[in-house]
Amino acid sequence: MSIELLKNLVDYGVIALLIFMSFISFWFFIERVIFYKKMDVKSYKNKKSLDIALTRHLTIIGTIASNSPYIGLLGTVMAIMLTFMTMSNGDIEAAKIMSSLALALKATAVGLVVAIVSQIFYNILGRYAEVLECEYETEEV
Repeated sequence: MSIELLKNLVDYGVIALLIFMSFISFWFFIERVIFYKKMDVKSYKNKKSLDIALTRHLTIIGTIASNSPYIGLLGTVMAIMLTFMTMSNGDIEAAKIMSSLALALKATAVGLVVAIVSQIFYNILGRYAEVLECEYETEEV
């Protein structure tokens, strides 16, 4: 297997995984917003069952937010290692090395974007859940 093929696999594989993770995060965000808009807090018998319903899928969004930078960083490290392997073969063309390193950093950038957006989703949904729990408590009293 050639190093150039490995670079493409690492680069596009990591980017594809991060895009898939962002799609999952976005999907669960939309699902939760629709659920929160339609939900009636009075229909829950106790606060525990309400809490379970409100926090469903939030862990997935939080996990994506916390792990996507590491996946992006892993892609960057692997791409830089492959660049060094290319350099060790005697192919030391400065322009090619710089473009390879710039492309390697793309994985970290995408990972950070996915993390930032997912963290925003998580915070919005967390606040929404807190408000609905407060509504439940005011109805209870």
